[in-house]
Amino acid sequence: MIAEVAIDTTTAPDFENEIMDEMGKFDSLTIDFTNLTYISSTGLRVLIATAKKLEPENIPLVIKVNDTIKEILKISGFDKLLNIE
Repeated sequence: MIAEVAIDTTTAPDFENEIMDEMGKFDSLTIDFTNLTYISSTGLRVLIATAKKLEPENIPLVIKVNDTIKEILKISGFDKLLNIE
């Protein structure tokens, strides 16, 4: 799954809906944030909610990031909760 350029309060609901629509159709999930320039706290919430839904099913979640998004995830502490590449 390739994410938008920015995930904020406007785009996060669509991002979440896209993930939820595909739930049960995959055995692993990789989200490509390499072209993402911004993620808000709403977008971060979607990532954590997704990880929590996948965990009981033992479905791996990998998030590919660029340096900007890696820094945001690190500052927020999400780099310790999510599998970041």
